Amino acid sequence: MTEQSTQVVQDYVETVFRRGREPMEPVDFQPNFADQPSRHKTYLGGVARFPLPEGAGVRLRPTADVLFAPPPEEDGQPWTMESLATLLRLSYGQLDRRLRVSWNQDTDARVLYPESLWGRGTASGGGMYPLEIYWVAGPGAPMTPGVYHYSTAHHGFERLLVGDLTEDVRAACDDQLGTGVGPADGFLLVSTRFWKNSFKYNSFCYHVVTQDCGAILGSFEVIARGLGRRLGRVLWFDDERLNDLLGLDTMAESVLAVVPLPFAPRQDEPRAPEAGRGGLIDRPSFERSQVTIEFEQVTQVHRAVLADRRPRPDRAAATGLRPVRPTGLAELALPDPRAGDLGTDLDQALRTRHTSFGSFTGSHPMTLQELSTVLAGASSARNYPSDVAPTGTGFTGLYVLANRVTGLATGSYRYDPDSHCLQVVQERPVSDFLQRNYYLSNYNLDQVGAVLAISARWVSTVEAYGNRGYRVLNAEVGAVAQTAYVAASAAGVGCGAVLGFDNLSIDEAVGLDRSDERTFLFVLLGHERADSAHFDYRLI
Repeated sequence: MTEQSTQVVQDYVETVFRRGREPMEPVDFQPNFADQPSRHKTYLGGVARFPLPEGAGVRLRPTADVLFAPPPEEDGQPWTMESLATLLRLSYGQLDRRLRVSWNQDTDARVLYPESLWGRGTASGGGMYPLEIYWVAGPGAPMTPGVYHYSTAHHGFERLLVGDLTEDVRAACDDQLGTGVGPADGFLLVSTRFWKNSFKYNSFCYHVVTQDCGAILGSFEVIARGLGRRLGRVLWFDDERLNDLLGLDTMAESVLAVVPLPFAPRQDEPRAPEAGRGGLIDRPSFERSQVTIEFEQVTQVHRAVLADRRPRPDRAAATGLRPVRPTGLAELALPDPRAGDLGTDLDQALRTRHTSFGSFTGSHPMTLQELSTVLAGASSARNYPSDVAPTGTGFTGLYVLANRVTGLATGSYRYDPDSHCLQVVQERPVSDFLQRNYYLSNYNLDQVGAVLAISARWVSTVEAYGNRGYRVLNAEVGAVAQTAYVAASAAGVGCGAVLGFDNLSIDEAVGLDRSDERTFLFVLLGHERADSAHFDYRLI
């Protein structure tokens, strides 16, 4: 790795944070929605497709147990085809058609079937859904060992290759899959197709897709807990080796995470991976766009991350990267999060998860109990097995800009998950401030109950972990936002994750302007209008 590649990542992140004041290049870019890519990757050339069970017979634990009870043992029961199908369907499969009257600017187009928006359990920046999921199945799997692509359009597996490549994946992860989940007989590989996001967000793409990856990892963890299991995540691996294994062009589509998936223990001795086994998969996939564009900043930051080939850091290093608890601030105790009404089952919370898009109403303020429940639920996303940090370390912090919360003065607060309390940063009116510093038109911030700001010490993390540390942080940021969605959906609270705030102004409002901790992503909370119209079109 060179100092130049490190500077590329630092410059990119600072550009992202400043984009509310200084637009990112290309400034005059306009998306061509008529030539947008397909939301679903589909392989051509007679690929065999295997339908997956709907998972209707698989029962999930109650949402409250998933979010607030101790997680299952990390060496728990192995996975089955039914549980894997449930994991995929509820996280990234299509669940319903979304058609509702909202402040979003494309509502009129969604009436037309070719422009339909299909809801999924996991949130995605702009609803682009650029991620792809591959299953590398071993001898203990319930299907023939090989490489499969999860077809989100069909809720089925497309078989790309027959043969056991699990040891090749293990080797690409440096044989250090010590995530506490036991020996894995298969792996889920999560990749991103950059054009599926960049056609709309251009240079901003890399920031968004790495948070999208975190969101699906957050869904995986929540659903796995609901199934009585745990799923670790591996974020440190040889990217190009895995991309080559899947037959991907690294600059067009690249693996961002590896998830060990233990099925039945294997009976044979694992073979040693052969050198140079890439290129086994050479299957074309459908591309709807007639013209695709490569954005220089996306290419540069991706290359910079790939160029940083330092060894995986010791997990203990993560403990020094947690947000620093400020001293001298007044504290407000929060109600017990488990006392809130989380009667919605986990599968129902995921099926009904949606983005509020201007549907908030100030006539029904949030309660302090509801805020407490969502904060504790979101914070539970930091408790995951990983190859880069001890379970439960947490790289992220949570701040609250309270606007309409019963029993809580308007102002900015820091949430302390260890003592489950709010530290008072500043009591002040925030409604006008929030609206001035939000540069989109799909929300009336005066009607919002509260804004959660997810933060992280990005400078310290990149110094300790290198360029890959940026992806590590965004993975947790996305997982926290997704789990906030789940908690809010179960509690009957409206929710919307947004990136449209002026980060620098929010940093100042929550007291981060003189530290290396910065805000990355924002979650709006509040109650929605009871008279909003929507189309009930559920697929399952």
